[in-house]
Amino acid sequence: MKRNRETATNNSPVEDTCVTDNLIIENPGHPMPATITNSDRIKQPEENDYPVTTINALSDLTNSYKENSESNSSPTISDLLNDEDLLYILKIKLDPCHPTVKNWRNFASKWGMSYDELCFLEQKQQSPTIGFLLRNSERTVEQLIDLCKLYKRVDVQKVLLKWINVDWPMRVHKPYRNNV
Repeated sequence: MKRNRETATNNSPVEDTCVTDNLIIENPGHPMPATITNSDRIKQPEENDYPVTTINALSDLTNSYKENSESNSSPTISDLLNDEDLLYILKIKLDPCHPTVKNWRNFASKWGMSYDELCFLEQKQQSPTIGFLLRNSERTVEQLIDLCKLYKRVDVQKVLLKWINVDWPMRVHKPYRNNV
């Protein structure tokens, strides 16, 4: 480690950094001014960024879904695959592998995918959650919600219920426009 430090006898300023193989370590006694303000920095979303869902709110969403499903046909996973924003959220929630959190592998295994199929999906360039959903596109979103309940994935259940109650009806009832 080289220390860049000029003597005070030269009347030159003393540098406050240590250089070690292209690594600069700042002296905490003389910090450099920040060039990027905290408001300009990109923040990683955190679990606490979303409002807490109570059991009552979740049951309200479920009841609302049941009321809507009586009048409309139930959306299938193939309908869900057309919503890029929803797919992005599902990938974020179900792709990661964590020892205590049930993910796409548990869902796929429960719906009968073999170990070899699971390994194949993991090796593909595509998100394994998307692969799992594509292979089960004929199933209903309600069946997927039942899997969420089984594995206690309330976060995913909440996202799916919101999609069924808010986004799906808007897609179904969207007026047809003739592109002339």
